[in-house]
Amino acid sequence: MPSAAVLRLEIERALAHRFPAALTPAPRTIREVAATGISEVDELLDGGLPIGAISELTGPESSGRTSLALAFLARRTAENRVCAWVDVNNSFDPESAAANGVALQQVLWVRCQDRYEAKNAQNRKLPREQPGARPWTRLDQALRATDLLLQASGFAAIVLDLGATAREHGNRIPAATWFRFRQAADRARCSLVVLGRAAYAQSSAAVVLECARQRVMTAGETVLRGFKFAVRGRRERFTPIEIGTRKPPASTWQARAAWETEMLA
Repeated sequence: MPSAAVLRLEIERALAHRFPAALTPAPRTIREVAATGISEVDELLDGGLPIGAISELTGPESSGRTSLALAFLARRTAENRVCAWVDVNNSFDPESAAANGVALQQVLWVRCQDRYEAKNAQNRKLPREQPGARPWTRLDQALRATDLLLQASGFAAIVLDLGATAREHGNRIPAATWFRFRQAADRARCSLVVLGRAAYAQSSAAVVLECARQRVMTAGETVLRGFKFAVRGRRERFTPIEIGTRKPPASTWQARAAWETEMLA
């Protein structure tokens, strides 16, 4: 019986006049990336977050994921590009975004709130975190809004903020939704950045970064200077593998928002 290699050659020869190299996979190429504005993170990612793909920034609250997303939007809006922030739980702070260098006039802020919450919020009967809220309705709005924005093809970056969404609700997002977002982001050449407590996009994500806070930096006992964060790469697709090359080792530095990068062994 002919081997698999022989059969493959016979099939390719038979189809050569119609489909050249029908069974030969396309060569792996380097993805276009956009800098995050944090040099150490960009070095960790070989240049920045991928364009036309999904990137997930995961971690608990105050882990630095939002600061990293704001730094990325600051770079994108500084290039006079239009971006969007899909706010599922009304947690986006425009003043903090402006303080991080984001040009707010270049950002579309999508705030999700169902009619039940809006009516009771006006009457001051339903605080934002009260159990009577229905988070899945807001999440469904956010997914629909993200889909529309990706289809519009006019945004350089879209941040889908699921940071305050419970993991059980994030895990309910169908895999088909993430696959559709991945295809739409590729067509629109848009960087879709997802903030969450865990990774929800699974294989549809090109990059997954796990963020964590290291410590609070103070001057004396009353002055807050900033935070020190850590970023660990959990997934990175489309990266060429070269023998004899390694990414930079872990590094630390201090700034208004200091960061530390750490690579998996």
